[in-house]
Amino acid sequence: MKRRASLATRIILLCLAVAGVAVLVAGVVAASLVRRTGEEVLQRSLAAQADVLVSQLDEAALGSRVGLGKAENVVRGQGIVVVLARPRAGLVAPDPAAVRAATQAGVATIGAGQSISVKRTVAGQEYLVEGRGVAAETGFALVEPVRMARDTQRSLVRNVLFALGAGLLVAALAGLLLGRLLARPLRRIAGVAAAMRQGRRDLRAPVEGPAEVAEVAGAVNELAEALRHSESRQREFLLSVSHELRTPLTAVHGFAESLADGVVTGEEARQAGQTIQRESQRLERLVSDLLDLARLGADEFRLDLARVDLADAVRNCAEVWAVRCSRAGVRFAVDYPPGPVFAHVDARRLRQVLDGLAENALRVTPAGAPIALSLDASGVIGVRDGGPGLAPEDYAVAFERGALNAKYRGSRPVGSGIGLALAHGLVTRMGGTISAGPAPEGGAAFTIRFPVIP
Repeated sequence: MKRRASLATRIILLCLAVAGVAVLVAGVVAASLVRRTGEEVLQRSLAAQADVLVSQLDEAALGSRVGLGKAENVVRGQGIVVVLARPRAGLVAPDPAAVRAATQAGVATIGAGQSISVKRTVAGQEYLVEGRGVAAETGFALVEPVRMARDTQRSLVRNVLFALGAGLLVAALAGLLLGRLLARPLRRIAGVAAAMRQGRRDLRAPVEGPAEVAEVAGAVNELAEALRHSESRQREFLLSVSHELRTPLTAVHGFAESLADGVVTGEEARQAGQTIQRESQRLERLVSDLLDLARLGADEFRLDLARVDLADAVRNCAEVWAVRCSRAGVRFAVDYPPGPVFAHVDARRLRQVLDGLAENALRVTPAGAPIALSLDASGVIGVRDGGPGLAPEDYAVAFERGALNAKYRGSRPVGSGIGLALAHGLVTRMGGTISAGPAPEGGAAFTIRFPVIP
């Protein structure tokens, strides 16, 4: 598996990248500002010197060698070239490049009292030109090449490099600190998740750090609590199913052993065989319900949906349960419309749901109390009983696996705890809804609703 960089490492690298880019951009901007500022300072200095010269020299001085020498002595040693403009000689200077720069600036045609302050480029070199006119086509220009001193350049590079190094160091420290602050709660959350993977459900991640990290910790804690609750319910469900399996298995084993040993004969043997058959059917039904419940969430679980008359389904179910209720001394009532009520359902699975609900009702309904099976024209099927009913808070969890079995198995006859969960799953897969609530008969009422079709 490819090793991934840690969060702290990524934060440090990101901070370094941001700091490096920021310092480099700042260095480029600073260099541009320094260059522009230097040029402005040089231009102002050159202009000041030109103003000083124009106040000290006159036309006669500019036209003589003495005047020229005097002007050159003033600016000599500063790297400034004096270019003289004479009516007949044109521009005169010892530096041809300075003459070209002055020519481009228009110094050859300068008038009395005029001034020129520009920058020109000659052969790739930039020059600052400050021209002053003394008389018609007579004047001078101070020409200075624009160049940053090596010491200034080196100083600027050193400063930029120092700023870059300092910025990278601060960014690394800030990234390291930020990475540790963020990674610490995440590592704790990861530790709790690893412990959960190993079966621990009692650990909780500390809800700390930034809002997003705290939200992750809260989600992990909620997951741990949900897993603990779910596994607790699963254990209770398995216990109830084991109990339900053990009871018929014990009966089957005991009577089969009696038959094998010849302890029971004649009529007793026939009764023992009937008991074994009845309990084996109970086992088969329980195992079938378990398999159906396990397959409900799988893609391979298929329903044979068709246009079914719900009235006919309720009538057929009532014929069987009227007999069974009569044997148990329970009053049975059925009510359905005279005409057909069609819905798109699986007839076999619908009968399985109705039989399961009726069996649960008969299990808890005492002799003399009623059980009612009903259907109305809107596709609502009801199974109601006159048993002890449920506590108000239990109706909301009635269809959870083993929920009612875990609560009531010590106080009343209960099933395996999978019948209602299976009924809910089947009805839902057929496009209907099922709900539980108190019944007018005094017990519990289970209501199934299917969309009616023409």
